[in-house]
Amino acid sequence: MQQNPNQNFENFFKQLTDVLPKDPLGLKDDLEKNLRAAMQMTFNRMNLITREEFDVQAAVLLRTREKLEALETRVAALEAAQGIGTSTDTDVELVSN
Repeated sequence: MQQNPNQNFENFFKQLTDVLPKDPLGLKDDLEKNLRAAMQMTFNRMNLITREEFDVQAAVLLRTREKLEALETRVAALEAAQGIGTSTDTDVELVSN
């Protein structure tokens, strides 16, 4: 079972703060609060995505590739039926430029 990204962050943060020395002055709490805020800002700036979002995009890409391959096969069959030479990547490149 996959963990929630926030749960992963919390587990990581708990492990990190557990190694900090306990002190009666509350410095650990202050450090923990500041460290948590700094790490959260850093992660937010990194534009990270969840594993679920990645998997969805990978599936979309796979379906797109399959459709492209099917279309390429269909175009090649239509060209062959009409007696037109098959296009190459170079031909497509020249047309698109």
